[in-house]
Amino acid sequence: MAKSHCLIVLSGATQGIDACCFIQCFKVLHPVFNIQLASPNGKTPEYRCSDESSKRWITEFKGKPYSAPVRLESVDASRYVALLIPDGYGALNDLFNNVHLQSLVNHFFTNKKPICAIGSGVAALCGFSASRNIPWNFSGFSLTSTPVAELAKLPEFGSLPLIVEDFIKQNGGVYNASTPGSPHIIIDRFVITGQNEASTVTAVQNLILLCNLSKNRRSTSS
Repeated sequence: MAKSHCLIVLSGATQGIDACCFIQCFKVLHPVFNIQLASPNGKTPEYRCSDESSKRWITEFKGKPYSAPVRLESVDASRYVALLIPDGYGALNDLFNNVHLQSLVNHFFTNKKPICAIGSGVAALCGFSASRNIPWNFSGFSLTSTPVAELAKLPEFGSLPLIVEDFIKQNGGVYNASTPGSPHIIIDRFVITGQNEASTVTAVQNLILLCNLSKNRRSTSS
């Protein structure tokens, strides 16, 4: 049976992507889905590695033909059954309020397709609100993301362009987090959010489960 397609949206900003989070996402999803990477303007992501094992994996991965992201602007959302945005502070810069990404998110939201965002990757969901003078899509949803208590440890905390926790609370979402560094995910309808890199595997496994449930419902209804 042919695999379904999953879209992973990556930041192209210099602040980068959490390599450990991305590696875990890819390892869990690759046996199940055909994965397509996408980034703003097809920019090569900056993978932020904290250990030698991750560095080696990323180096090997970059040699694969599927490692190059396509332009986010050219993505046809209807081809994909799931959307994933990994953790990484770059998302606060070039995915937050990205017009093309918000169009994709709106498609997934309208069609109730499974969405998973982890840590600062939840910034990708923070669009279509005050800037368009309409309610935020995820108003009323229970969500998590990297909490202020974790972000406050960053040297650049004072210059972050977005605090996702504050955005969620100010735009009608229900925010919840566990203790800093602890794995914590929230599933609300078709949306899965993870607090941090430690939440990655659990969040992505539940994304697969949601996709399977959606597929079974479509089969039953037809």
